[in-house]
Amino acid sequence: MPVDHAIERIVRKDILACSPETPVAEAARRMAEAHCSSILVTENGKPIGIWTEHDALKIDLTHPDALNQPVRAVMSAPIKTLPLATTIGDAGMRFKLDGVRHFVVIDEGGAPIGIISQSDVILRHGIEHFLVLRSVRTALGRPMVAIDPGRSLADAVAEINEARVDAAVVWGGPGEEPGIITERDVVRLIGSGGILPASVGDVASRPLVCVSADESLLAARALLEERHIRHIGIKDAHGQLIGLLSFSDILATLQYEYVQRLDEALRERDEALLRSRRDLHLARRVIDASLDAIMIVDAAGLIEFVNPAFSQLTGYGPEEVIGQRPSILKSGRHDRAFYEKMWHSIGERGFWQGEIWNRRKDGELFPEWLTINVITDDHGNVSQYAAIFSDITERKRTEERIKNLAYFDVLTGLPNRRLFTDRLQVAIANAHRHTSRLAVMFLDLDLFKRINDSLGHGIGDRVLIETAHRLGLCMREGDTVARLGGDEFVILLPELEHVEDVAKLAERLIGHVKVPFVLDDHELYVTTSIGIAVYPEDGTSVETMVKNADTAMYRAKDMGRNSYQLYTAAMNARSFERLAMEASLRHALERGEFVLAYQLKLDLGTGRMSGVEALVRWRHPEMGLVSPTEFIPLAENMGLISAIGAWVLKAACRQCKSWNDLGLPPVRIAVNVSALQFRESDVPGVVRQALAETGLPPRFLELELTESVLMQRVEEVAGVLHELRAMGVTISIDDFGTGYSSLSYLKRMPIDSLKIDRSFVHDITENGDGAAIVSTIINLAHNLKMKAVAEGVETREQADFLRERGCDEIQGFLISRPVSADDLISLFDRNLLPV
Repeated sequence: MPVDHAIERIVRKDILACSPETPVAEAARRMAEAHCSSILVTENGKPIGIWTEHDALKIDLTHPDALNQPVRAVMSAPIKTLPLATTIGDAGMRFKLDGVRHFVVIDEGGAPIGIISQSDVILRHGIEHFLVLRSVRTALGRPMVAIDPGRSLADAVAEINEARVDAAVVWGGPGEEPGIITERDVVRLIGSGGILPASVGDVASRPLVCVSADESLLAARALLEERHIRHIGIKDAHGQLIGLLSFSDILATLQYEYVQRLDEALRERDEALLRSRRDLHLARRVIDASLDAIMIVDAAGLIEFVNPAFSQLTGYGPEEVIGQRPSILKSGRHDRAFYEKMWHSIGERGFWQGEIWNRRKDGELFPEWLTINVITDDHGNVSQYAAIFSDITERKRTEERIKNLAYFDVLTGLPNRRLFTDRLQVAIANAHRHTSRLAVMFLDLDLFKRINDSLGHGIGDRVLIETAHRLGLCMREGDTVARLGGDEFVILLPELEHVEDVAKLAERLIGHVKVPFVLDDHELYVTTSIGIAVYPEDGTSVETMVKNADTAMYRAKDMGRNSYQLYTAAMNARSFERLAMEASLRHALERGEFVLAYQLKLDLGTGRMSGVEALVRWRHPEMGLVSPTEFIPLAENMGLISAIGAWVLKAACRQCKSWNDLGLPPVRIAVNVSALQFRESDVPGVVRQALAETGLPPRFLELELTESVLMQRVEEVAGVLHELRAMGVTISIDDFGTGYSSLSYLKRMPIDSLKIDRSFVHDITENGDGAAIVSTIINLAHNLKMKAVAEGVETREQADFLRERGCDEIQGFLISRPVSADDLISLFDRNLLPV
């Protein structure tokens, strides 16, 4: 095939032109002188037609004025044009299709810049490889026109024109070689200005240059180019003239092959286009019929196409989203980091796929499975993004249902054995890590089989569902109720502070379950037996904990049902004892079971009583005297500490006033205020009321606070203490040195004395560290203008050490144990310092 190049390299830009009124003879003369095969006819600088050598054949040479008529009358119009960018191959094709031998070449603006002829194409087409493979014989197509030399020139021209050829053979006379007459000869004769010859034989060019029919077309073209002629004769093997070969014939042969191959290429292209159209049509139908939403976004991030499924899933029509950004669907559930990670994947890998939440037009959020692919052009640049997504709401529901089937009981909706086991494993690991406790409760409905056997499984199932509901009402956040199967339930309490808490929950569960079940016309009474295992005492593995809770449950059944049992007997006993204590403690205040004991403080300077600390005791009618270390934490957990504290304060003030009224030496009475009481109650108000009701002067009341009180809400605590000081109440810090007091806090608080904790006093004669700490606290108190009081003094050596270090007061068994109000009277106004 020819190598295609633009015609720009072969176009002749020296345009020969004339006006429309130029006589034909003059136009022909100019063409002959310029050796041009055409002349452009222009008017006002614009081409309006062209007159070629072939047009000269159309002139009636018998007419007397034929050569003087204006060229306008015989020119070809409108002119045929080719863009400058046309390839040489396409130009050759146009010569064949349009049936012309000249084209005016125009630039992008339509202005003429040159002319191209068939000869230009043949000589400069770069088709040597094609011509060398084909013989001259292959170019024979049109019949040869042969004219007798005696014919008139006018008749010869008319015959050539009628045969639609550009040349004819002119036979010679006897012994004379044939000649040829061509279009160019006619133009030359017209432009000569003389009288035209009478016969064609007089103007024929002789001899006719000939080639063998078996020569290659390349050799024939070379001969044409060498002789500067456009036609040669063709002879057969016997030397007989069988035709003429011209540039037009070579071009026709070339174009036949070219067209044939072009036809094949066009046919293949048409078939490919047809397939492409079918594919595109099928693709469009598939896209339109797809249940997945499809959205195409351009490189600028604007939506340019959506399919019907997109509108169905999002509620947005195409006209509402095309030209918008995809963020119109943004749900707000994903942060910036999510989208940055998505676009990083798209940039690195050319796609992203995953689950994302978007928003429909009506505002509803929905989950979708989204795939984004990058579409690039031929140069690898991003041209579009294709997003395909589907609503996975139902799929997620299905997954949730499958998950529920795997981890939840179908009947009650509670976690099943598998999920309970997983949660218990996690809870055990957490408890081990934090050295904490947890509990497992195993519940079984008593005689449940009777309900199924007598009323049917339908009623039995409803009982189980209601039981699950009742158990759930008793749970804290973070607790787990699960159904193992049948009428067996288990409960996980992952955070357990006191064993008594699980025992109280067991009682509450028993109470909730035994409330009658009213189902249809049936009123059913159901009870439950509960077994409890506590980590780590009763086991450290899932299997052991559940097994031991189950064992404890059967022990509860053996003991009469409708009860609970802890797996460890000692723990069981402590639990029952604590529950009994709780029940009694709730009524101890109203029953008057609290009493006060008093322990005096000794002034180391005078050896006499300087104050008294009131200590609360609980005289239980059955358990006897209960230590404060047992019932004070219980009272705090039960929310009773503020009420008990108010009673102690009032009773202590009343007793101190009673001693004053007896004329005994005046002493301060100290009352402990717990951190919880200080936080929950209005301490200044309680103190003010106690002083008002008992008539005790405020200077005889001392409040003892722990260091932890000072560390909580510092500004608020300081305000309360200043208010108490303004009343005249004395304030001391109890158990000093065991907390984390800040010296800056101590300076800001109106504190009168520091009580050295008994643990430091115990060590002052045992090791140097204890002695150093006590000495430091005494010096600190004095430097802050406070008194130093040591508690827990039990030996004479301790008392001597404290006196030597300047301690102001001491308190402990060395001086006196806590005694009753009556027994304390004998200790007033005595020198109590041991000798």
